[in-house]
Amino acid sequence: ILAQAIGSGFPARTGPTPYKQAHPLTAMFNARKKIVKDKGATPTELEEEVAKALFDIEVSPSSDIKADLKDVYISAAKDLDVGKTGKAVIICFPFRVWKVVRKIQGRLIRELEKKFSKRHVVFTANRTILDKDFKRKGMKVRPRSRTLTTVHESILEDVVGPTEIVGKRTRISVDGSKLLKVYLDPKDKDKENVEAKMATFAAAYKKLTNKEAVFLFPDA
Repeated sequence: ILAQAIGSGFPARTGPTPYKQAHPLTAMFNARKKIVKDKGATPTELEEEVAKALFDIEVSPSSDIKADLKDVYISAAKDLDVGKTGKAVIICFPFRVWKVVRKIQGRLIRELEKKFSKRHVVFTANRTILDKDFKRKGMKVRPRSRTLTTVHESILEDVVGPTEIVGKRTRISVDGSKLLKVYLDPKDKDKENVEAKMATFAAAYKKLTNKEAVFLFPDA
């Protein structure tokens, strides 16, 4: 081969073989592994965008969470209107991968918000609520983690993550309506643009639970 290269007048190729970029169809197929829909439903365009973004982060040489993302995939993604002009994305993960997602939640949100510019990103896990007729389904005891109250409390923690909740207070108006006040850890006030996300947290919690809540930091 070397003799042929010299004889042809072209220099012999030395060094490693140049990196070949994955074919777009191959990349799309790999990205689709990052989303698993219930009963084989077809992913939406937004869900495919999120799946591709996750795959891109996983294969990025500079990513420090690529190993954690290996077995992480989503189950759904939803657009969210925040106020009159704001936009956000709610990303839902199967509960079986939530422990890993929770560990890297802050870093993964940062990376995804770079890809979904001008949109906040909110995570939540899929959870099943068992109503009071659970005995008809063959269960003797309803796990506390499956009650409506507990699931909604967990969703609240998901939505604000990785910021922690330090207090909650329910205000009841004269007309009987309830408003939940959620106090966030003041040490996170200047981190990750949390203060700018208060309206997003409220909109996401309303979308997922149909309950009103306001988010704020305790007075110093």
